[in-house]
Amino acid sequence: MKMIKKLLLTFIGGVGLLALTTNDTMAQNYQTALGLRIDASDGSTGVGFNAKHFFTRNNAIDANLIFFDHDVIGLGAEYQYNAPVSGVAGLDWYLGVGPNFLIGNHSTAVQIRPVAGLDLKVPGAPIDFAFDWRPMFTLNNDYDSVNAARFGISIRYAY
Repeated sequence: MKMIKKLLLTFIGGVGLLALTTNDTMAQNYQTALGLRIDASDGSTGVGFNAKHFFTRNNAIDANLIFFDHDVIGLGAEYQYNAPVSGVAGLDWYLGVGPNFLIGNHSTAVQIRPVAGLDLKVPGAPIDFAFDWRPMFTLNNDYDSVNAARFGISIRYAY
């Protein structure tokens, strides 16, 4: 339980630092968004916290703290390249990759997670939705080595 508290405090601290960071000329739909993520597949489904922060128009970090069945916690972040979808206000596509850790059941899985998705900031409202494909490639043998059928849905407050 102490590990969970430390991870949660680290995550909250990281999100706080992201929220305090500023950038002068940003043309994207928002700078920072905080909210809920559902990470689902044909296997275990997790629910948790999600934060996305843009450093420039096209470059963002997306971080997650997800709680799965059987006391497993997912902690991860990925770099994302974002670009607008022409003709649709508030809609971006993105590609990214980053590390992910599944911690629980007396073991830790180290993973690489590529991501591809769509991000919609509702025009005129501080609401952002994202849907993405997020396969998991495990680098150690504690869990299944590849899970390609994973998807994420995020609902966030954007500012």
